[in-house]
Amino acid sequence: MELQKEKNRIFAVDNSGKLVAEITFPDAGNGLVDIDHTFVDDSLRGQGAAGQLVEAAAKQIASDGKKARLTCSYAVKWFEKHKEYRDILAD
Repeated sequence: MELQKEKNRIFAVDNSGKLVAEITFPDAGNGLVDIDHTFVDDSLRGQGAAGQLVEAAAKQIASDGKKARLTCSYAVKWFEKHKEYRDILAD
């Protein structure tokens, strides 16, 4: 899966151009973003695609010097398991 990056969005498309994976983290003001949506197509389920998306977003948010709040339930669970990225979370 080749991830593509846009401002506040990381995604992947298949060979036909169909969206197969996506995470969004729009600006929430004051250097904060909201990880609000993670989507993985059924064709990628069980292959770690959602985790790859959240990790890529965490790295992007950190490199941008921002903090994140989590309103996506998958992201909440992912950050509970990956404490090494918790420093990007807003207090």
